Amino acid sequence: MELILLGIYSLFVWLIFIKFKLLPWTTPFKVAVVIIPVVGLATTMLMLNVFAPTTTDVRVVKYVVPIVSGVRGRVIEVPAENNRPVKKGDVLFRIDPVPYENDIRSLEAQLLSDEAKVVAERARISEVDARLPDAASGERQLNEQLKQATGQIGALQASLELAQKRVAQNTELTASGAGNRFDLEQAQTNVVELTAQIAAARAAEQQVREKLSGRVGGDLATIAGVKAQIATAQAQVRIAQAQVNGTMVNVMLRPGFFVGGTALSQVMTFVDTEYQVFALFNQNELHQVAAGNEAEITLDTNPGRIIKAHVDSIIWAQGQGELEASGDLPRTTFTAPPGRFPVKLVVGEQDSGLFLAAGARGAAAIYTEHLSLIHLIRKVLLRTSSYLDYLIIKHHISLH
Repeated sequence: MELILLGIYSLFVWLIFIKFKLLPWTTPFKVAVVIIPVVGLATTMLMLNVFAPTTTDVRVVKYVVPIVSGVRGRVIEVPAENNRPVKKGDVLFRIDPVPYENDIRSLEAQLLSDEAKVVAERARISEVDARLPDAASGERQLNEQLKQATGQIGALQASLELAQKRVAQNTELTASGAGNRFDLEQAQTNVVELTAQIAAARAAEQQVREKLSGRVGGDLATIAGVKAQIATAQAQVRIAQAQVNGTMVNVMLRPGFFVGGTALSQVMTFVDTEYQVFALFNQNELHQVAAGNEAEITLDTNPGRIIKAHVDSIIWAQGQGELEASGDLPRTTFTAPPGRFPVKLVVGEQDSGLFLAAGARGAAAIYTEHLSLIHLIRKVLLRTSSYLDYLIIKHHISLH
């Protein structure tokens, strides 16, 4: 960049002093011609680097997704071609569906059998529903019987308690000689009979309660299970399709290959059409940069093309600032080279349709809100540098 400015300055000096002789080429002017570019160039460079920073490290990145088959099977067709674009919905490869279709037919047969059971169960439920009025009447009778049984148990319990008191009284009288042994034995017999009657009444009460608690119902849970298995099998009769637009690379899959349905069995690679542009700046170049600032990008793959953009954000993080949790003390005296922060640039709408290759490199300039007059110099320099990308300088080696 400095050479470009010196070249432009030298051109003006030649035109003024040599070509058109507008000023005399004397010693004072010669000294001035030497001092002016040194001071002017240094001042201009300092202001440019602060208010219109530039970088030669711009990177275009894209999402790269490894394509892995979700199911096991033999590949029967691979419509996707290597390094060819695909769009959402295009078929990438097909897996032999016959084993899964056989599973579907087996499950469908099981489903028909279970549905027949459901029909029979519904018929039985309809029959029960038809007897529902009688069942309701019977339930009322059972409730009445339950009340009677409960009342009978209460009466028998009271009689039992009375009989037990008489046994105790007759026992005392008999022991003192004032009582009749026959009366004692009769009271004991009454206790035994009442105890038996209470047991029978309680058994009858429990029987009535069990009749009241019984209900008819319940569907066949196997139906839902079989339907879920069919849905799973149908999902496994899979045609792998692209979900977004992009390009397929590293397509090594061929018909007859067997894919394993595991995360490590990559069959091809998908490169997303969407891209992101990052420009790496030195840390002290970003103190005047803010989101929304105008930016321009040049890429080596597009010589002479100025891509309009704006600053989306500055990613204030880098690997040098990462500290992993461990039992060691933090290191604060490392001698790592100074890091740079990436600035995310968003390409403007007028250039949004331009194809940007993943991994493309180039330069970028950001125009802050200050000293907009000096931005013109940066724009001229950036465009000049972009046109220089047309020059391809390499050594040719001849083999004999």
